[in-house]
Amino acid sequence: MTTELETLTQRYPGAKTFRFGDNATLCAELLALVRSGRKRATCGALHDYEGGEAMPRVGRCDIALTWEGSPALVIETVELVQCRFDEVTEDMALAEGEDDSLEDWQAGHRAYFERNGGFSPDMMLVWERFALVEDLGPVE
Repeated sequence: MTTELETLTQRYPGAKTFRFGDNATLCAELLALVRSGRKRATCGALHDYEGGEAMPRVGRCDIALTWEGSPALVIETVELVQCRFDEVTEDMALAEGEDDSLEDWQAGHRAYFERNGGFSPDMMLVWERFALVEDLGPVE
């Protein structure tokens, strides 16, 4: 663990680390959206959390890493919703900041889930609304 990451985990006890997206380009784009204030939510497949990924928890601060593993942001989870993919509302989709409509969100996230373990309209998601607590550096 880097000194910077060790310092952050002392400042934010219980914080987990994670990366947005599934590749370097997407990770950088999503970090930039959080920094700009446009992205205030995210979601993941429930089966990923059941497979060992750290489940978000309301009130906990977590550390978003760059693709290379450097700390980029600290976020605090403020709301969690478990729902099926086909139950995500337009408000939920737009809060993710990546798309301008529910339909665009559905298309992009369907492709993402197909790349990462499979997709079905009734798959369970963990949707998370968060607040940016600390920006740890410049956009890569």
